[in-house]
Amino acid sequence: MKKSLVAFFSAGGVTARVAKSLAQAVNADTFEIRPQTLYTAADLDWTNKNSRSSVEMRDRSCRPPLAVLPPDLSAYEVIFVGFPVWWYREPSIIDTFMESAVFDGKIVVPFATSGGSGLGDAAKNMQALAPKAVVKAGKLFSRDVSQDTLKTWAETYG
Repeated sequence: MKKSLVAFFSAGGVTARVAKSLAQAVNADTFEIRPQTLYTAADLDWTNKNSRSSVEMRDRSCRPPLAVLPPDLSAYEVIFVGFPVWWYREPSIIDTFMESAVFDGKIVVPFATSGGSGLGDAAKNMQALAPKAVVKAGKLFSRDVSQDTLKTWAETYG
C-alpha cells in the first residue's frame, strides 16, 4: 500500500469509527478535520433552516475555519477523506480542508457515512477545489463496515 493519510470529519462519531478502522486496516496516518467551533446538536438540526449546518450548506462559499491546519501532505501518495454526507454532498468543513492543503499530484479518495443519501457531487466538488489532484469517485460505507471490506477497497488505490 502506498503511504496514505486518512483525514476525516465526524459530527456524531460514526465517520470517526470508520476512518480509524480504515487507517488501521491499511496502516495509514490519521488527521481529524475539526472546526474551530465544534458543532452542537442544535447546529446539526437539518430540519431547522436557521441551524448552523443548514446555513453553511445553503452558502456554497462558506468555509468554516479549521481548529488545526492540515499536515504537510508531501509524504503521502493517497489521501482518503472521510465525512458524513450533508445535503447530498460533503460538509463545508471539507471544502475548507481541501483549500487549506496542497494536494498537487496526490490521489484523493472520498469516503462517507450516511443514513441513506449517496455521495452526490462530492468528488466533483473536491476535484474543483484541488485541481492538481486526482480525485476518485469514492464510496459510501455503513456504520458497521468490516475492517476487511475497508482494506480490500482501499488497496485498489495503491
